[in-house]
Amino acid sequence: MKLIYFSLGYSTHDYRFLKAISDGGHEVYFVQLEGNQRQVESRTLSENVNQVIWKGGREPFRWSDLLKLTLDFRRLTREIKPDLIHAGPIQTCAFIAVLSGFRPVLTMSWGFDLMDDVHRNKWWEWVTRYTLTRSTFFTSDANVTKDKAVSYGMNPENTVVFPWGVDLEHFSPSTVDRPPSTFTLFCNRSWETRYGVDVLARAFVKVAQQKDNIDLILLGGGSQGTKLRQIFQSGGVLERVTFGGQISQTDLPRWYHMAGLYISPSHVDGSSVSLMEALACGLPCLVSDIPANKEWVVEDENGWLFHDGDADHLAEKILAAMNQREKLPEIGRSSRRSAEMRADWKKNAETLMNVYNQMSLRER
Repeated sequence: MKLIYFSLGYSTHDYRFLKAISDGGHEVYFVQLEGNQRQVESRTLSENVNQVIWKGGREPFRWSDLLKLTLDFRRLTREIKPDLIHAGPIQTCAFIAVLSGFRPVLTMSWGFDLMDDVHRNKWWEWVTRYTLTRSTFFTSDANVTKDKAVSYGMNPENTVVFPWGVDLEHFSPSTVDRPPSTFTLFCNRSWETRYGVDVLARAFVKVAQQKDNIDLILLGGGSQGTKLRQIFQSGGVLERVTFGGQISQTDLPRWYHMAGLYISPSHVDGSSVSLMEALACGLPCLVSDIPANKEWVVEDENGWLFHDGDADHLAEKILAAMNQREKLPEIGRSSRRSAEMRADWKKNAETLMNVYNQMSLRER
């Protein structure tokens, strides 16, 4: 099968999707809407993936470029003659794919497009509805995003949900016991407003002022960097925070293994891949009680939930976890079982291949 994979940038997730499509025996053409500002590590394209050069892919998307990009994307469909288009996020890539007039289109939600972007204004709502009502099929990684898609006009019979998952061999529990003297918290969510790392920062200050044996690892970066450092500095705990920067997928499991508790304070999410990585590494997980997280974390089974945006409640839950450290190994084993049951990328990628085949049969 020949298909176009149309995405915003070239992230770890794009790399994995493209590799799965190529490994599945399909001829895939990769169309990128924006530049490579977020590209990290050695995610070179597979030799079986065709990188498409077009009028997009050089700079951030602007609505003023919509007509130009749509016309050029239409040209691509005429030249490539794909069997289907796989496109997302909804309001950018999938919208352009639908506007091009080509069918069939598999629209893929990236989580933030339905949980956050759709609420920007009436225009974004209209674009969302327009795209979904004209999409052939829809996929997402969480039931909460599927339900949102249906509420914006997507036919529920043409939807499938599967977690994007992780490599369970690469992300696996540590074989080395963690030092008992220090309790380490770990978070690798981006330092942007929607991910709530500032909530974690305030909670950590509260806990660290009470406990000497706790520290925090923050990976990544973002626009809230200055704000986060100010919170830690004013709370007198800056020296107890490790800023690890951008970490390659190859090295990432080692960082999970340093921690005793994974925390995701995100306000908006689908099925978080970093949460699945933490579960696969056998970490107890403490996450905000947003709907997508509730699909993965069961209170007192593989972790805990705290009230979204509530730093005081997060601090209470951190302290509670520290006070029951003897239970954490069993909770970590439960985390691993959760990942093995639902977050195996090799198995979940097969679901995507089945969707392609289903769409192909419908078009015959």
